[in-house]
Amino acid sequence: MSDADDVLYEIDGPLALLTLNRPEARNAYSEEMAPELIEGLDRAEADDDVRAVVLTGAGDAFAAGGDLKAMQERSGMFSGDPVELRDNYLQGLHRVPKRFESFEKPVIAAVNGPAIGAGLDLSLMCDIRIASERAKFGSTFARVGVIPGDGGAYLLTRVVGFSKAVELILTAKIIDADEALEIDLVNEVVDHDDVLEEARATAEQIASLPPKAVKLAKAALYRCVDQDLETSLQLTAALQSCVQHTDEHMEAVEAMIDELGDD
Repeated sequence: MSDADDVLYEIDGPLALLTLNRPEARNAYSEEMAPELIEGLDRAEADDDVRAVVLTGAGDAFAAGGDLKAMQERSGMFSGDPVELRDNYLQGLHRVPKRFESFEKPVIAAVNGPAIGAGLDLSLMCDIRIASERAKFGSTFARVGVIPGDGGAYLLTRVVGFSKAVELILTAKIIDADEALEIDLVNEVVDHDDVLEEARATAEQIASLPPKAVKLAKAALYRCVDQDLETSLQLTAALQSCVQHTDEHMEAVEAMIDELGDD
């Protein structure tokens, strides 16, 4: 990926930094952005030295959602008759939430500014959200006569609960970072100038832990959330039996025993 790409990819120690790179359009989705996001996640997953990913936006916005001009012109991803438009979603934009769901390493969003519409949904695809005090959030699809069509209805409900998701989607209101924190839409609100560093710090804390355990812990969380207790216990038993036979587990146990033995 180059500086001309709509998504920049950078290695920062054990982290991969993905930056949405359309600041002149407030990082609104383009035809190129979806496949480039997927390419970035593919690269990060294939690189064993990458332990976590940080996602942020260039300029003063995280992501402003869909490209309104393309919607007006019915061009690009919004072109074609109804069946063709459906296929555009399924074969294009919808590949992004599916790839995030299958991505096994942790992803931290550094929400450096407004995350609106599809931009909000993109932040919800991440595992942890660190927000700038200047960030704003809105599921504003109804304002332009559409619905959350890229996974937002599903994702927002899982993060803030059904009742609050209904309110945010049906009113299309925009909330500030403090209210987002109150409803658990974000995990932390920090000074604007510190948002990327705080996200990096969280990612580095995760990256310092045994990576196979982190990978399987993430799998357990997402696979158990909608299951009954018995199914969840069966799944975690299988995952635990895998991770307890790794070298990193034994090394971590030995290090902990040595540390306790020094007290």
